[in-house]
Formats: sequence, C-alpha cells, structure tokens
Amino acid sequence: MMPYKDGFTLASEIKSVSPDTPIIFLTAKSMKEDVLKGYKVGADDYLKKPFDSDVLLFKIKAILKRNKLSTVIDNTETEFSFGFFQFNSKLRHLVFKNDKPIKLSPKENMLLKLLLLHKNDLMPRELALTRIWHDDNYFTSRSMDVYIAKLRKQLQKDPKVSISNIHGEGFRLIID
Repeated sequence: MMPYKDGFTLASEIKSVSPDTPIIFLTAKSMKEDVLKGYKVGADDYLKKPFDSDVLLFKIKAILKRNKLSTVIDNTETEFSFGFFQFNSKLRHLVFKNDKPIKLSPKENMLLKLLLLHKNDLMPRELALTRIWHDDNYFTSRSMDVYIAKLRKQLQKDPKVSISNIHGEGFRLIID
C-alpha cells in the first residue's frame, strides 16, 4: 500500500542490489499468498498489522545477531598455521610438524575453522550449532561436545594448544 510501488517490488530491488540486507515486512496484507510472496522475494520475517512493537524489536535483534554470526563463518581463509600445526580447511587436512596429514571429518573441519577464526577468543556455542548442525537443541549440543573431544585429542600433541570450555557460553581455542 506504499505510493509508487508495492513492498514486494521494493524488497526485490533491495535484494538485487544488496542480498545480505535484512528485510522485515510490516503489512496489513495477511493472506497466505502475500506472506509466501514476501518470503519468496527475500524477507527475513513477515509481521501482520497490528503488531507488537516488543516482538518487532526482538525479531530485529535476532536477525542482526544471525547476520553477524554468519559473516564469521563465511570467511574464505583456508590455510591456518598455529602452534606446530598446519591446517587446510579446503582439503580438511591437519598436520602436526612434519607428520602425515590427518583427514578431519566435515564437522571436525568446520568446527576447527570456527575455533581458529575465534583464536584466543570466545567461539559461541550457538554459532557452531546453528552454522554446522543447523539446529540448537540438546542432542546436537551433545554431538558437538563429542567433536570437541575428538579435536582436543588431535591437538594434544602440541602442549601450547588447547580448547577450553567457557561454561554456558562456548569454547576457546587457546594458543600460547
């Protein structure tokens, strides 16, 4: 109901120029077809009028948080050197000194890359769960703990490298 063009057209134009720009529809159009069309043109959320401003505020915060987390994992760096290790995330190879490369599983690989991107800093648990497991529940959380234990076992060869738990927050790859 905007002048000159509708919200669907505007959203499509915004997404064509800046695909990462979050869009929330606030509209009186509440038919299923309109909601689906909004999501098809790239909406992150769709609120029907009247809406609760507190709900809108929390939706905005959630979308901004999600976008911030996604920029970290989208880092294109593939070669990492830390302690006595060389890590190639493209090949999924972890090499200690001049030993034979160890082939990591896809989840171990993504988890180690995330830890390295947050080296000596907190890697939020939620980030790994949503980006690697695409879910944040008890079972995926326990699964991630198993992969952390596997990585710890691989990294224990170098006493200057360790993974510590930050209770209730996430993990920290410490490199002295």
